[in-house]
Amino acid sequence: MFAGIEEVDWASMKHAYGPADDVPALLRGLASADPAERERALDGMYGAVHHQGDVYPCTLACIPFLFELVADPWVPDRGDIVELLTSIGGIDLGSDDEDEIDEDEAEGAANYAMAAAAVSAGAGVFFGLLADEDPGVRLSAPLALAALHDDPARVLALLRARLAAERDEEVRLALVEAAGRLALRHRPLAGPVADWFARLVGDPGPPGLRLAALAQLARCAPHALPGDVVPVVTGLLGQLRTSAAGPGSTRARPVEPPGQGAEAAPLTLRGQLRALSAEETAGRAAPWTADLLRTLHAGLDDRVAERVALLADQLRSPDPWQRVDAVRMSDRLIGGRRGSYAELVRLVGEQLAAPEPRLAESAAQLLAGLSGLAAPAADALAERVAADPADWVRTWPDGRTRLGSAATALARLGDPRVLPALTAALGHPLVPSELGPGVARLGEAALPLAGALRQRLSEAVLDERAYDRVGPVLVALAALRAGAAAPEVLRVLRGAPDAGGERLRTAALRALAAFGPAAGCAVPELRALVRRTGTVEAAEAAGALWAVEGDADAVLPALIAGLAAWDVEARRAAVGTVGRLGWRAAAGAPRLRELLYDGNVWLRVDAAIALWEVSGRAEESVPVLLTAWEQNHRVRVRVAECLARTGPVGAGSDAARVLLAELTSVRRHNAPEGDCGSHDTYTDEKLLALCRRALPGNTGKEPT
Repeated sequence: MFAGIEEVDWASMKHAYGPADDVPALLRGLASADPAERERALDGMYGAVHHQGDVYPCTLACIPFLFELVADPWVPDRGDIVELLTSIGGIDLGSDDEDEIDEDEAEGAANYAMAAAAVSAGAGVFFGLLADEDPGVRLSAPLALAALHDDPARVLALLRARLAAERDEEVRLALVEAAGRLALRHRPLAGPVADWFARLVGDPGPPGLRLAALAQLARCAPHALPGDVVPVVTGLLGQLRTSAAGPGSTRARPVEPPGQGAEAAPLTLRGQLRALSAEETAGRAAPWTADLLRTLHAGLDDRVAERVALLADQLRSPDPWQRVDAVRMSDRLIGGRRGSYAELVRLVGEQLAAPEPRLAESAAQLLAGLSGLAAPAADALAERVAADPADWVRTWPDGRTRLGSAATALARLGDPRVLPALTAALGHPLVPSELGPGVARLGEAALPLAGALRQRLSEAVLDERAYDRVGPVLVALAALRAGAAAPEVLRVLRGAPDAGGERLRTAALRALAAFGPAAGCAVPELRALVRRTGTVEAAEAAGALWAVEGDADAVLPALIAGLAAWDVEARRAAVGTVGRLGWRAAAGAPRLRELLYDGNVWLRVDAAIALWEVSGRAEESVPVLLTAWEQNHRVRVRVAECLARTGPVGAGSDAARVLLAELTSVRRHNAPEGDCGSHDTYTDEKLLALCRRALPGNTGKEPT
């Protein structure tokens, strides 16, 4: 073994962390009898030689030796090496990718192509591994063949034949998954593969195998799914629960971190990942069920009603792990698709009382991201918050804090039952950022907090961490329009540090603007800041001075100068304040028209809205807004706010067509790839509400 390895000039090559002269030791380590040494070697291969999927010349040089290792039945853990080869050779650059490659990336693309060719050329060795004595090898070989071999019809025939002989449950699932991969990579095979999957689903075989076939059918041929897919899946899940409780139940293949025992080796990154995986699957009778259901949901795609029905059944399961998986999949569904989720949310709320902490916390985190959609779970959230004061506020190692998930969800609902948690948050040295938005949602119900908020401002130390201490407090006081706090806010404005104090001064200025005439004590300070033309603070101070005094002539010259500021954020701040002045800022219209052609899409949108408010005419602004709507989905809420405020839009107009198209889309505007942030669902629901307000008459789309 390893004949010729010393003849390779490894030192002349590099990997992710420098010279590749350590690669021979890594390759030999893969064949070691010591599990810890094998783990370190594999970690080095993924961490340096095949770093984040990259292919270097040294990666190419490894391929023949990796095939030697795979072919030697005496080498342990060859399944891991099969997976490594599959990853190295499985990079598929489509024509779209090739068109985007620049000159600097050409060498990397050539390496990918050579790796794919080299591994595919040797992929015939994987045929013999389908019946290997090592179940780990049999688990890895099917996907390697599906991804790499150039004779897909032969691969499919052998996968089907092997399924009839294979007795290991997880390997059987891998054979089915590999067939699904073949159908996706080679579309002429999709029909025969779909027919085979349909027969497997209908056969009275093991429920896990039938569920795997159904999931792959959804993935490669969703049109071929049975019409009663929901009862079929729920029936299979029920059978899995029953079989798990009986003799011969299938449990997760144990994953033992390397180095366990008398001489524990240093834990590698891959070892840590395996340990986390083992912890996640511990106690689960069929841990692969979650992956199958995720595949099924991906295939069902926009069929929201069926996906909701499946998840609702899982959330009613007596198996807590099925419910954990259902909560996580519900998060992805609700965050990526619009629909009617009241019953699903109510069932998620029931999980807050579950004794399994991971289930309860997963449910709380999901509800925290739903804002108003979490209303069906409001009572369950209130019970959770009242029962667990220790979870009201969580503290990071650096001293920063955040509200617990259940308290955050209740605050975002504007439910006054969260007031005790918000009061407790004010007692921490660094106030959670969720406090300000929470108070804003509560509105007048949060007025009892005004005194404590003022006290925090009056006592705050105004150093480089001042924003962490009082930024959320300023947001909260602005939301309450607590004008009596103007002296405390003015103290913050004057005392904000010069270095790094911009955010703090901006928050203070916005609070003073919200107070309006009640902030009269700040007028001298505001006038001084307005004279610092061309800055964000000057524009914010102008807005506050206008709100306090109502004298447009006193602030307009500085704002017009700000429209020509070098800093784009300063221009945006000036544009926003000019728009609030409305017709009184007509002198700024020429400069606003110039900004309609700026390279920054957000500035173009702001300028179009301000010009509409200043001139009272839509014809110049609407085309800019609708173009930006298509160019950047993140500006849609801003555009819809303008259309709703000035609407309703004309029936049959371009704006009406755009708004109606948004309302009839199943997919959320800000989760095009299915990924979503903690505020994205709220933002999308806000967009839908604005679209309804802006459209004339009944759109036929009720709130979700």
